[in-house]
Amino acid sequence: MLRSCVCLRSDGGSSSGGKRRSSSVEDASSCRSSEIERVGASMQTLGPNGQPHSAGGQTTTRASSLLQLFQRKGWCKHFRKPLRGMSASRAEKTIRAAILIQKWYRRHQAHREMKKRCNWQIFQNLEYASEQDQAELYKFFNDLIKHMPQAAGTKNQHHSSSITSVLEERDEILEEVGDVVRTKMELPLKKSHVEFLIDVFRKKRGNRLQPQLVAMILREAAKSLKQMPNIVMVSTAVSLQVTVCGDLHGKLDDLLVVLHKNGLPSASNPYVFNGDFVDRGKKGLEVLLLLLSLYLAFPNAVFLNRGNHEDSIMNARYGFIREVEGKYPRNHKRLLRLIDEVYRWLPLGSVLNNRVLIVHGGFSDSTSLDLIKSIDRGKYVSILRPPITDGEPLDKTEWQQIFDIMWSDPQAAQGCVPNTLRGAGCWFGPDTTELFLKRHRLSYVIRSHECKPNGHEFMHDNKVITIFSASNYYAMGSNKGAYMRLNNQLNPYFVQYISAASQTKKLSFRQRMGMVESSALKELAVRLREHRDELETEFRKYDPDDTGLISISKWCFVMEEITKLGLPWRLLRDRLAPGTDNQKVNYITTLDLLDTDVILEAEADGTTVMDALYANKASLEAIFNIIDADNSGEITLDEFETAIDLLVAHMPGAYSKEEMLEKCRMMDLNGDGKVDLNEFLEAFRLSDMHRKQQQEADMRKRTATRSSVNQPHSESVAELANAISKNTLVIEQDIDPTDCEAKVIDPK
Repeated sequence: MLRSCVCLRSDGGSSSGGKRRSSSVEDASSCRSSEIERVGASMQTLGPNGQPHSAGGQTTTRASSLLQLFQRKGWCKHFRKPLRGMSASRAEKTIRAAILIQKWYRRHQAHREMKKRCNWQIFQNLEYASEQDQAELYKFFNDLIKHMPQAAGTKNQHHSSSITSVLEERDEILEEVGDVVRTKMELPLKKSHVEFLIDVFRKKRGNRLQPQLVAMILREAAKSLKQMPNIVMVSTAVSLQVTVCGDLHGKLDDLLVVLHKNGLPSASNPYVFNGDFVDRGKKGLEVLLLLLSLYLAFPNAVFLNRGNHEDSIMNARYGFIREVEGKYPRNHKRLLRLIDEVYRWLPLGSVLNNRVLIVHGGFSDSTSLDLIKSIDRGKYVSILRPPITDGEPLDKTEWQQIFDIMWSDPQAAQGCVPNTLRGAGCWFGPDTTELFLKRHRLSYVIRSHECKPNGHEFMHDNKVITIFSASNYYAMGSNKGAYMRLNNQLNPYFVQYISAASQTKKLSFRQRMGMVESSALKELAVRLREHRDELETEFRKYDPDDTGLISISKWCFVMEEITKLGLPWRLLRDRLAPGTDNQKVNYITTLDLLDTDVILEAEADGTTVMDALYANKASLEAIFNIIDADNSGEITLDEFETAIDLLVAHMPGAYSKEEMLEKCRMMDLNGDGKVDLNEFLEAFRLSDMHRKQQQEADMRKRTATRSSVNQPHSESVAELANAISKNTLVIEQDIDPTDCEAKVIDPK
């Protein structure tokens, strides 16, 4: 900016002999300087009477009026020389330069904001597309139950008895291998116990509690939560204020920042934690255990609501089950059963002072709080699976009520429509909010469920408030976390923060932006990798001459048609197809990027829907029981055919009835004409293994083809892959809750 100013103040004679700039940025500055000089040459000067006139006798009204404004306001006094000592032409050039510099700066800021929003859209759309896969499981069960009446009654009775007995079991907990923290902690839990847990969890190493203590906390919390109503009434009559926290998603550092800044819970400092405690973050178990310990130590000052990730099927997909297995390999099955028991008894929401509803997702135009209060929530061990019915008919309306308050999002448009982005819940508009609040005599609603750049957001004339407490959610520096405090008059204010602030302070702004962008591209490339063969097939349809080039519009069309992600593909072209011109796109570079080691390794670290489904065998068992109409423990070909008829009629897909029957026959591994549960589960495992082997074979074939024609990855693709792999900040140190940036925001 300073160099531009110096250039602008130079006379035309001095600029002709200057050195030619080498970089592209300096070339742009040089061009802009020439533009200013051309403008300056035609600008007017002031005559003796103070009226503007030009050298050619023509006036330039805007420049003169601007100069007069500067004189009238006295803004020119900040110049190095008084205005009277400066020629009018030079003064006008300086003002003009300032205007153009401001224009360039605003253009730069707009470009930066555009990149920021593009990265945000990538993260958010990928997250919702991933959740959409999980919601398909719910739809699958729903359709089976709708069209197979026998599925709704007796299929989950055995599961009911097994879950009910969990709290009464006293199986011996095995000793874990490695370092664990051993301590005696007796019930009831006290403040000193909570402080001890905080000190243990915040350490980098040696932060595993002994499994006996973990089981004790989970068991006691489940017993206590079981006594709570579905909708908990919270009051500020004694405390005069309350703190509400949103999604934490395994971010222990954010939870410790909140407790450090806002203090531990007490009768005068109550908290409401609004669901989604686990998944995605690496410290989900510690977050869950600390919240349950706070609840047990301060039972009248901590209120826990259930979120859509307090669900074993979601946990299998998003990492929490894998986390528990890694930390407690010898006891994970026992602990996960206890965690399921905690989930099923978490309250579904809270009402503050009879005026403010606090739920995780939102509501729909059919949501009834009276009906929700009467639901037996213990039936819903998983919201994505049919509930435990103990032989009673399944009430799908009741199931939908819970789904809506867990999964719904607000929208700016009017009405209430299915949430096609998440694949579950609904989008509710301002009119739906107005009717819901009026029907239940509420002032406004506090919800979470969506990551927001500033940690919070107002919608629907400030009657829907979103609060999100996990900072650095998508990547380091991607967003701020926040918690909100409400006084006795229910007026809110917010505290924004970013945890691990010292780590980001060491980085320049360009480095921070680069980390967020590279993380977004990496996640996008992993998602695209799942559709790699489909993309190549579609690209080649528009390239009959096999040139490797297609038009930009066709490249964008194929990317959207295959992925359905709704992203600004034109803006992403330079990143996903590097080294291409403005007319054509070399789609081979896109495919090469998806074949780089960085993306393949990231894909291997992920969890597919099939992985999640197979890891949570209860879902497959439920499907097996639904198809097994006579409860014999074996599925006959006739029972398969009945199920297939319903699937073909109500859930049409890519396979015909004959093809699906052939796949059913292939499940009969021992050839006895029937399929038992073990064969059913094994068929899913073998099918997924075959899919992965086929992908590896295709990858080896492409690598061999590239090598035979001596065509390695292009240099631009290699550079991009290298940038994606290196732009990662790994924090390996003790958690310091004071290491944060926080500020208070008053909505007024």
